Order: sequence, then structure tokens, then C-alpha cells
Amino acid sequence: MHNKSPKKNWRVKLHEIIYEADTPEGKLFDVILLFAIIASIVFVMLESIKEFDVRYHNFLDIAEWVITIIFSIEYILRIIAVKKPFKYIFSFYGIVDFLSTIPKYISLIFVGTQVFIALRALRLLRVFRILKLARYLGASNMLANSLKASRAKIAVFLFAVFIVSIIFGTLMYLVEGEASGFTSIPVSVYWCIVTLTTVGFGDITPVTPLGQFIASFIMILGYGIIAVPTGIVSAEYVSQNRDKVSNPPSPTAVDLNTEACPNCSVERHKDGAKYCYSCGHLLREYE
Repeated sequence: MHNKSPKKNWRVKLHEIIYEADTPEGKLFDVILLFAIIASIVFVMLESIKEFDVRYHNFLDIAEWVITIIFSIEYILRIIAVKKPFKYIFSFYGIVDFLSTIPKYISLIFVGTQVFIALRALRLLRVFRILKLARYLGASNMLANSLKASRAKIAVFLFAVFIVSIIFGTLMYLVEGEASGFTSIPVSVYWCIVTLTTVGFGDITPVTPLGQFIASFIMILGYGIIAVPTGIVSAEYVSQNRDKVSNPPSPTAVDLNTEACPNCSVERHKDGAKYCYSCGHLLREYE
């Protein structure tokens, strides 16, 4: 039976282009969207430079409107292309897409110098567009798995750093006192964290020889501490990579693709799969 209606074909094709990347049209759509996201982030950064904004304000405003319209069309098409639009609207990426689109429209409603500061804050929501890049970083799965496998070790390490910061922060409060800017234990702990992470803002500095000696020890300790979480994650990453090389998939193993379910939008189905592994819906209903 090949009783296909034009409307259904159009909707299925739209879903393939927007939610999948295995077709030439889907890849082209993703590339265009990636360039639009990167361009929007660059424009937001340039707009924050006062001299540049004064000189090229009209250009930045027009460019932002063009990008806003592009993302508005994308947002509407994503809603149309799925059978359960509210599931997408209230999903993580749906909320991100919405937040990254509305600021320009809000600026049309709130006008006047009295709300200029509020408008500047609202326009910063456009930076949320950079989160849209996350849906295209499929190659980061191994790194994510390494971080997940290392979370217990990293949690213990961070707890140890927290304890060290409290101990040395309290010690510096006793040694230096209010005269040197260490007005309380929380302030001293803040200084210890800044010093331990080798940031060193310089807003609080020890004056006494003993305080300077302790500060020097904390600085040296900071370099060693930075290497610990990196080593933990790197070891786990190498371990996963070794397992992947030692246990390659069998010739009969089925690869995963970017095909998305038209019902629940879940991705990464097996090649040749007919039904969604999440909701059981037919993947290619109108074939």
C-alpha cells in the first residue's frame, strides 16, 4: 500500500531535515544553523564593545534581526515537525531555543531610557544560543562518559580542596588579621580559594613574613592540585579508549545513526530499526 498524502510527506521530509543529519538536506540545515549560532554569538560580543557598537550599531541591529528571524522560523518548524510539540517546547533544547529567540522581540515592547538597563540584561539572553551547539557535539560522548565515570573521585578531590581552603583560610585569618584585609574567616577562605586556584586577584595580600610563607606554600600546592582532576579524567578517557580498541564491535554489530523519532524526538536509533526504542512508535510511518 502506497497511499501517501502530500501533507504527510511534507511533514516527514521536514522532520528528516530538521532533526536528522544523515541526509544531505539535514547536513546542510545543521551547517547553516551552526554558522548562524556562531555569528549571533560574535555579534553579541561585538555589541558589548562600546566603541564598536556606536560605530556599527545599525549593522549589528539589522544582523541581529536577520538572525532572530532565522531562529524564529527554525523554532516554529521544529514544533510543526513533531507529533508531540509540547514535549519539544518544554524540553531542554526547546526552552533554550525559546530563550535565545525572544529578547529581540521583547525590545520592541519595552522602550524608553528608563528601562535601558533592563533591556541590556534581556539582550544578554541571546548568549543562550551557544547552548544550541551542544546538540551537534556527538563526538563528545567518550569525554562525557569519562567525566561520569570519574565523578566519585573528583567529588572526593573537591571535598579535600574545600577542607584545605577552610583550614588555610582560618590560619591566615589568625596570622594576618583585619589589618591586612582578612576581616573574617569567609573572606580568608575566599582568598585561599583564589590563591589555591592560581587566579590571584590581588585584592587581599598577606603582609607578615609568616603569612607570606603560608601563601607561597598554597600557591605551590595550587599547581599540584590543578593536575589532579586532569589526571583522573585523562586516565579514565585512556581506559575507555583502550577498551574500545581491545573490544571492537563485531562485524554484525549495528551502528547508531541520527534518525529521530517523529513522535518523541529521541535520537540515536540503530540502522535498520523500524520502531523507536523509547516510545515504540514507527520511525518511518509513511514509507
